Amino acid sequence: MAVLFSPANPVVKLCMMAMKSEAEGQIESAQKTVQEAIHVATNDFERFVTKYQYSRLMVSVDEKLRYLEEALEHALRVDDENVWRAYPTLYEKLAELYKQKGDLDNYEKFQERANQSRSVPKDRGPFYHGTKADLKVGNFLNPGGNSNYQEDLQMNHIYFTAGIAGAGLAAALAKGEAEERIYVVSPTGDFEDDPNVTDKKFPGNLTRSYRSLYPLKIVGEVSEWMKLTESEKQKWLKDIEKSQGEIIN
Repeated sequence: MAVLFSPANPVVKLCMMAMKSEAEGQIESAQKTVQEAIHVATNDFERFVTKYQYSRLMVSVDEKLRYLEEALEHALRVDDENVWRAYPTLYEKLAELYKQKGDLDNYEKFQERANQSRSVPKDRGPFYHGTKADLKVGNFLNPGGNSNYQEDLQMNHIYFTAGIAGAGLAAALAKGEAEERIYVVSPTGDFEDDPNVTDKKFPGNLTRSYRSLYPLKIVGEVSEWMKLTESEKQKWLKDIEKSQGEIIN
């Protein structure tokens, strides 16, 4: 069964808690939280995520290198497209650390792997879009809508994901009181990784989130998924309100 990167995963939740502590300057607290996540991780995907996070929080090059190499070992055991897309980031960071150590042979080796791993075929989906709009199969979702995360910001792109959990989150956070909906969509033109999530603390684009300047055609609708509870939704809204990050539009 494919591994899905989900904010509902307990290990991912702990990593996100650590990120919050890190953003507040509480590095020691962040390290302890990631240590807890490493302890409760049960599979290679979770160990890959936690060891990557721990590497980020280390100070010395040797410690960073140790945990990043362990993260790569776990990632290579996971047969999942979410993780494949993290390879370029992992290899590039390893190359940079080896360069800092003066190990030019390993620097060149991992830089070459980073370049080769970028040739992974474009994500083939299926793709989803979460919203509160009542639409029909055959309708189109167009760029130019207002952001759910920043008031008075008109988005240049239309956003979508290959993960139902991510689409469910978008539906829950969409403005309005209408019913949450997840549509199965087909891009009508080129698309790119969403720069607002790609390589932002987690490596690569684990959420498989994308954006396009071209419309998305609705080809179906998802009838059942794990919805956020009201308390989870309010927590997300509060975190978004506190966030100081600028949306890349």
